[in-house]
Amino acid sequence: MIQVRRSEERGRNKLSWLDSHFTFSFDQYFDPEHVQFRSLRVLNEDVVAPGTGFPTHPHRDMEILTWMLEGSIQHRDNTGGSGVIRPGELQHMTAGTGVMHSEFNPSSKDPAHLLQIWIVPERRGLKPDYEQLAFADTDLRNQFGLVAGPKAPLTIRQDTNLYIARLDKGAEAKQPLKAGRYGWLQVARGTVDVNGMELKAGDGAAIADEAEVRAAAKEAAEVLLFDLA
Repeated sequence: MIQVRRSEERGRNKLSWLDSHFTFSFDQYFDPEHVQFRSLRVLNEDVVAPGTGFPTHPHRDMEILTWMLEGSIQHRDNTGGSGVIRPGELQHMTAGTGVMHSEFNPSSKDPAHLLQIWIVPERRGLKPDYEQLAFADTDLRNQFGLVAGPKAPLTIRQDTNLYIARLDKGAEAKQPLKAGRYGWLQVARGTVDVNGMELKAGDGAAIADEAEVRAAAKEAAEVLLFDLA
């Protein structure tokens, strides 16, 4: 069973410096039909204007991932974690007992385009942590590459695995889903056929009772797949 969440159905908040689309309820946007999916709580697509960003703000008891699509974001937090995130790089932060951090677009001319992901952790009160890792294109090209999870290159403190695939036109990536597991597939760019259903950039799909997820690219595409308990 696949239930599609179309790009244009998402919530939106457009400011002078930030254009955000919300797959799930977030901040002042609330949709009782789309609060979260399993442990996947937030999936925001953000475009941050040049020379602007999120001022220092708190997070707590959440696993936070940032995947860059275009441009760059500079991260700083009060635990000493810092770095500039660029396309092909994934950032993970365990907010745990509490973190203060800021995110800033350091470019004077180019917007920063990113996906912000929050996952409910396995338990509250975890020790804060910060990770950042670049993935070679060959690790993701025309296949679902495991990038984050309990036993993945980046650690998610929850029974959740994140796979990313960059697909050439006509290519197909497949990933099994074990019995009792759920999937959420998010199209970051391009158009793909997912188990017989067409999804375009910004679309997402909740997947249940499927033995396998098959994503076939109708044009060059990039997709994220969450394997969830």
